[in-house]
Amino acid sequence: MRVIKFSAALLSACMLAAAAQAQTMPKEELVFLTGEWKGERFADGRPKIPDDLLERAGKIGIEEAWQVLNNEGYKNQFEGNWKMVNDSVKVVGRVVTAQYMPSRPDVEAKIKERGKAQGRKGNTNAWPIETLTKGDVYVADCFGKIAQGTLIGDNLGNSIYAKTGTGVIFDGAARDLAGLADIKGFNAYVRDFDPSYLESVVLMGLNTPVRIGHAIVMPGDLVISEREGVLFIPAHLAEKVISTAEFIGLKDKFGHDMLKSGRYAPGQIDNQWTDEIKNAFLKWLDAHPGESKLTRAQLDAFMEKRTW
Repeated sequence: MRVIKFSAALLSACMLAAAAQAQTMPKEELVFLTGEWKGERFADGRPKIPDDLLERAGKIGIEEAWQVLNNEGYKNQFEGNWKMVNDSVKVVGRVVTAQYMPSRPDVEAKIKERGKAQGRKGNTNAWPIETLTKGDVYVADCFGKIAQGTLIGDNLGNSIYAKTGTGVIFDGAARDLAGLADIKGFNAYVRDFDPSYLESVVLMGLNTPVRIGHAIVMPGDLVISEREGVLFIPAHLAEKVISTAEFIGLKDKFGHDMLKSGRYAPGQIDNQWTDEIKNAFLKWLDAHPGESKLTRAQLDAFMEKRTW
């Protein structure tokens, strides 16, 4: 009898734990899928890329970062063809994912009933916003829906920016373009803008793997963006991608200066560098102290592994 009671209590506890997860992936599963990350994590298991890396990530080029990922075998991390609120503002940060699906009454009723019991308020498109922290980027798969696929307007946009200081990336739409454009520092990458309200859409996954166009995205990924599109960098590769992209950017600046001055020919700059060019590069860095500081050993290590 005691065994039966204990089993029943254990089952009840497991059911409560499962309910507490709502639409989220269990922490153990998220840690498993992002197991290459060895650093700090949020309470839900999401990788927590350090703030200093986020700051550096905002200064690298998307082409350089893409090259590094591509060489590491990560071929499905970029997505283009977006419309933006402000194309001069980059969206950079740690990913919080949401997956939306076409709604059906029975499923949506169950999800909202459970959410209400857990203290969640409003429509399900507001729930991911409740989880956001400074430096996060809300990334949503809304299956490319435009009309009645508007995940945010200017009210939710203001809430998102107040919490994160960044923006959003939606495989879906947004409304209130003029109001969103008034949020200084905010940007949204969306498929289009539409005046309609969100309808017939329900949140089916929160901080789960999602597909954004051609890209696979995991919670805790580092996202960087430029006008041509967005790139999702696995958390465990963030430091390597940033460091290498920084070096490539410096090398390109040096190369441009050398080509403009006529000191070296394109064939010399675009091939493996001679010792003379390496020394010229180090002297160029000394003359541009605001750029970076590299030792000859670090330079040789970058150049030896050059596959970009």
